[in-house]
Amino acid sequence: MKITIDGKICEAEPGEFILEVARRNNIYIPTLCHSDALPGLASCRLCIVEVIDRGRSKVVTSCIFPISKEVEVVTNSYKIRRMRKNIVMLLQARCPANKEVAELARAFEVEQKRVKRFKLDMEENCILCGLCARACKELGAGAISTVNRGIYKKVSTPYGDPSPDCIGCASCANVCPTNAIKVVDWDGERKIWGKKFKMVKCDLCGKYFATEEHVKYAYSRLNMDPPEKLLCSTCKKKIAAKDIKDIFETV
Repeated sequence: MKITIDGKICEAEPGEFILEVARRNNIYIPTLCHSDALPGLASCRLCIVEVIDRGRSKVVTSCIFPISKEVEVVTNSYKIRRMRKNIVMLLQARCPANKEVAELARAFEVEQKRVKRFKLDMEENCILCGLCARACKELGAGAISTVNRGIYKKVSTPYGDPSPDCIGCASCANVCPTNAIKVVDWDGERKIWGKKFKMVKCDLCGKYFATEEHVKYAYSRLNMDPPEKLLCSTCKKKIAAKDIKDIFETV
């Protein structure tokens, strides 16, 4: 089916989300919490757009709004820009010193006097999007989650103690859009969520690349024993590329 986004006619599949169609057609819609690997959160609300159907307009979240019929989508109307500006203002009030949020505030021309009306925590970097907890859950560890409600809501381990289920994979930190989760790798050790892990070296390049618990967990999920030689992803890619090259040269 065809839908119109900002005056451009785009092809779309039934059930496909507006954000997917827009990106495929090089139409910019801002996002903060969206991840192609972990879709469907719609926490930050930055990707809101207007959908016009039979002359009626409604505001929807483009990352989770499925297309079911031919409609018109407006991504950058005055109404949407104003709403996004307010969203970014509230995000900056929560995370006033965060670099990623500050860049959004500049882009949306957020007046800093509006932000300073709030009680600011200059140490806060978490926007409570939930991507980290989602990543941990999808991985199967479930070591972190959002706890409490209202102004006391936060991401934490059970009772704030080092979680016995955490394997130190740092998947949570890798998907965090505001770099709120701190990972410290030093001298063969990793510290994350108040817990320390020993790391393993790549047998080819010698670089520390994963925790012992992460390697053990990954191969247990595959029902396999760890190989004699452990390789980092960079070295695996180099070996795979060389093997493919050798195959083509022998053909």
